[in-house]
Amino acid sequence: MTYRAPVSEMLFALRHVAGLDTVLGDDLTPDDARTILDEAARIADEVIAPLNRSGDRHGTPFVDGAITTAPGWRDAYRTWTQGGWNGLSADPDHGGQGLPLLLNAACTEMWNAASIAFGLCPLLTAGGIEALAQHGSEDLKARYLGRLVSGEWTATMNLTEPQAGSDLALLRSHAEPVGDGRYRIVGSKIYITYGEHDLTDNIVHLVLARLKDAPAGTRGISLFLVPKILPDGSGNDLRCSGIEHKLGIHGSPTCSMAFGDQGGAIGWLIGEENRGLACMFTMMNSARLNVGLQGVGIAERATQGALAYARERRQGRAPGAQGPSAIVEHADVQRMLLTMRAYTAAARGICYLTAAALDGAKGPEGQAAHDRASLLTPVAKAFSTDIANEVTSLGVQVHGGMGFVEETGAAQHMRDARILGIYEGTNGIQAIDLVTRKLPLKGGATVRAQIASLRRVAEGLMKDADPAYGHLGARLRAGIESLDRATSFQLAALASNRPETALAGATPYLRLFGLVQGGACLALEARAARAALQAGETDPAHAGRIALARFFAENELTAAAGLADSVIDGGAFTEAAALALAG
Repeated sequence: MTYRAPVSEMLFALRHVAGLDTVLGDDLTPDDARTILDEAARIADEVIAPLNRSGDRHGTPFVDGAITTAPGWRDAYRTWTQGGWNGLSADPDHGGQGLPLLLNAACTEMWNAASIAFGLCPLLTAGGIEALAQHGSEDLKARYLGRLVSGEWTATMNLTEPQAGSDLALLRSHAEPVGDGRYRIVGSKIYITYGEHDLTDNIVHLVLARLKDAPAGTRGISLFLVPKILPDGSGNDLRCSGIEHKLGIHGSPTCSMAFGDQGGAIGWLIGEENRGLACMFTMMNSARLNVGLQGVGIAERATQGALAYARERRQGRAPGAQGPSAIVEHADVQRMLLTMRAYTAAARGICYLTAAALDGAKGPEGQAAHDRASLLTPVAKAFSTDIANEVTSLGVQVHGGMGFVEETGAAQHMRDARILGIYEGTNGIQAIDLVTRKLPLKGGATVRAQIASLRRVAEGLMKDADPAYGHLGARLRAGIESLDRATSFQLAALASNRPETALAGATPYLRLFGLVQGGACLALEARAARAALQAGETDPAHAGRIALARFFAENELTAAAGLADSVIDGGAFTEAAALALAG
């Protein structure tokens, strides 16, 4: 099953959920946005998507320190970069096009729906561009930003070490100054996406390491730019020491990197000494939204494949049918397909809202939009990747036995999606971040403002009083009250110095937040669709949008009250955990 970017659905969400028309400003129109997305869809559909299967089968052979990507990948990458897609939202001063992050978010969804393994390479480069642009010296910017923005060179993120995992306080890689602003870096890193490849001549590694006598823990970490090829054209003292053999994303090389076998890899400091983690978080926060968009993309592709199969596969007899029916006519298959489509659309809305908030932070709204983006980012990352795992699993189920074999591609989607809830901060870490760092923003005012915005969506639905909504308005309103109740509990736990109570309910709280925020996104689309129908538009997709929002509210949002109970009452498990898990 090939992929076709759902440009109309994406554009509808961009405009009616994320406020694209406001983000575009005076220089771009919605028609311009449509033209950009149509061209991006052509590249995704015709250039990248056909390589997804071959990338999975070919993998990334590692021979004599070199990695070979699948046939056709280098040409596809060249076509993609020549189209200017790598610098879509980058600063024009560095060769970018300066378009809104919101438009780039939609394109990122397309690249990763076409092939997550392919889309991972520019995803890391985008984070490197942002970190360097915000924290790099003028000399480093002049030397590297233009080539990263164009895609001539790519970037990586080197955090993890064999003994450290997510605990960066345990990093052992070290650096020492050697004069002229240069440092020698020695150490080993693992799980480095595209740490070595044949798509570009140079790879710019962003590496966390410690200086001598640096403070202990994360306060003593610095960030360094360590290129594969030095400015004089010579090779740096670094190498790929091996690649991982993985469950999925086989087309993407995941490398172990060795720095300093011959005395030290040459690098340059980014930002201030011992402030590297703050610089790296610039890269990680960008990557977390993009990983959420990866989840949306793979969920969309799995949904398209399952729906196409269900329309063709004939088995059993639906009520009232005279002969064998396509399985899409069976109620339980319809339930699975609607669940897949609704979760995908809900996650898309959350990710687009997050991107719009990041755009807003650069405008008059400033800090308030920045805080809203900070609140939404862990939800965008974790909820979207959780549903990616659920949707791709349902995709296999819809295919039945044909989903369990590799022939249909459904199994690959499920394998590829599994990493999304793990890398760039596991979803458990996202839940901890949401509860302990983002809820307390502005004394809880940021999350309260977000809940107030959700209430306005529910009030609009109730005011419409359209029978086509079914219980949409009531279910959304009940979900918001559950979220409000759980939020008050979490804030009170933090205020009374009971962090273990807040942490015990962090994961169900994030799920609750995602369900309610996603339901509100679908409700906004339903209201916009209703208005279009009342204005005389005849697009059948409008009735489908209303039906999808209703399905989500009546079948998925009903879990909100139970999740709130888990947040409030479920924390007692920590008292019995040692006993229950003993032995």
